[in-house]
Amino acid sequence: MPIESIKPWLNFFHPLLMWGLLALALYTGYLGWQWRQTRLAEGDAKKELIKGKFNVRHHQLSAILLALMVAGTVGGMAVTYINNGKLFVGPHLIVGLIMSVLIASSAALVPFMQKGNNAARYSHITLNAALVGLFGWQAVTGTQIIQRILENF
Repeated sequence: MPIESIKPWLNFFHPLLMWGLLALALYTGYLGWQWRQTRLAEGDAKKELIKGKFNVRHHQLSAILLALMVAGTVGGMAVTYINNGKLFVGPHLIVGLIMSVLIASSAALVPFMQKGNNAARYSHITLNAALVGLFGWQAVTGTQIIQRILENF
């Protein structure tokens, strides 16, 4: 199958992946919150929360989120370049690159958090809150880009 026949459809892979990753980011945030509640709980409440294995699920899904977000960012740029012969340097691209830095930085804090460093923990939470906020903005601007692509389709 020649690349020309699939080029127009490549435009939709990045946004579909990213919408899925936005949902995954929200869910991993929920799991992180539940793990925090588990750590802060005491007695029977803590025993009950531990059964949810929120820490394990949070770490596993966050690792997948990190890998797919970086791959999706690079993939989005690659598709743009394949289809247009250039990248469009604008807010959507710049914010997407910043988001890749935020998620990598957030993941880099995990070893410090595991040693009980509260500054790392609060930084992790802050970086991820910023990431989700930017993700929402990216969803809006990405939808606008898709609308322009569909108009020219």
